[in-house]
Amino acid sequence: MYKSAKFWDRAADKYAASPIRNRDAYEATLDLVRQLLTPDDTVLELGCGTGTTAIALAPSLGRIIATDVSDGMLAKGREKARDAATSNVEFLQSDAADAPEGPFDMVLAFNLLHLLEDVDSALAEIAKRTKPGGLFISKTFCMPAPSTMIWWIIQLGLPLAQAIGKAPYFAKISPADLDAAITRAGFTIIETQNAPGKDPRRTVIARKTN
Repeated sequence: MYKSAKFWDRAADKYAASPIRNRDAYEATLDLVRQLLTPDDTVLELGCGTGTTAIALAPSLGRIIATDVSDGMLAKGREKARDAATSNVEFLQSDAADAPEGPFDMVLAFNLLHLLEDVDSALAEIAKRTKPGGLFISKTFCMPAPSTMIWWIIQLGLPLAQAIGKAPYFAKISPADLDAAITRAGFTIIETQNAPGKDPRRTVIARKTN
């Protein structure tokens, strides 16, 4: 049903057991989102993985629908929600195109857009599911400056890993390309943040224009 589902199903156990990289940056992102939420908000998260973010945000909102293409990832998320006694998170298997229509007060896509083959189509679907005046918040791996170590790994190492099934599809998105794509989808960017240090991820907060 979903092209990348098998890869992420295989990775689910290892992914769930792995500690969060750059915990300080992750917690800062959660705090940023919490400041923009209200207790009555209904939120859609795309690419939720094993549900860590959805469960962490659940006390700050009314309801969150957490979606992923991988049923294996979602199974881990449901286990985590049960263990945390979290009752306002619903896990559904979907991508952006067949996610619940909403519209939602906020749509989240963390560490997702660079894994999609058609970012523009996904953003168009996200825009359809965001209320006028609602927020879209993304955190995306963007290409670092040429000749940096991470750049060389992506250029040389990634194709080899993909060839043996150890890495998923990866879109080489620049920060400018990311911002332009979000704007084309009908959002107005109100804030951007680049992760500190060598972390190449970019957070974008954007408001649905109409």
